[in-house]
Amino acid sequence: MQQLLLTLTDPPPPSFDNFVCGKNWEVLATLQKWLQQGARETSLYLWGDPGSGKTHLLAAAHAAAQKNGLVCAWLRGDDLLAQQQIDVLPQLVLVDDAGQLTGAQQIALFDLYNRLAQQGGNLIATGQLPPAELEVREDLSTRLGWGLVYRLQSLSEADKVAAMVAHAESRGFNLSLEIAQYLMRHWRRDLPALIQAVDALDRYSLQQRKPVTLAVLKQALLQVE
Repeated sequence: MQQLLLTLTDPPPPSFDNFVCGKNWEVLATLQKWLQQGARETSLYLWGDPGSGKTHLLAAAHAAAQKNGLVCAWLRGDDLLAQQQIDVLPQLVLVDDAGQLTGAQQIALFDLYNRLAQQGGNLIATGQLPPAELEVREDLSTRLGWGLVYRLQSLSEADKVAAMVAHAESRGFNLSLEIAQYLMRHWRRDLPALIQAVDALDRYSLQQRKPVTLAVLKQALLQVE
């Protein structure tokens, strides 16, 4: 199925609208409020298991910040080191997976946090563990824990099935529970991959001029076995 997916469709760009909340409605509301009304806290830190939506929300925040006219920078790796040479920082800085930063990058992020606090800027960072459990410098973990900290709860199977069905409806076709549950058993279980599979199935059925059925899905799977 992977070849079919790569050939037929690209995933939709992450946004707040296509983020499936599950139990994370408070996180989403807080993040949107931050970007619309500003924030008193210097930082907001999101943590959770892989596939829980951290990077999706970071990308959605980046898009929303730009739409709202904020000067926003998504810093990856050594981008953090380059910021040490800049006097005026962006209004909002995004850093994904802080626990994977090198020692030098951790020092740069610590320095960046302090400078953002002085200049009235904000930081949104993510990680797989809460700040106190990150394998980073103690001074950095302390800073990340000073602001708002939220754990993202992974979606339940029912949430993922409902999201696939709703996404199919937005594309103009009905996805049966049988098909959604079949994908849950036979494809990657993270939501972006499942949504991508629904898109690919829709386009494959249109190419074959057949309705979306379990039989059509199985035919698509057979083509790449």
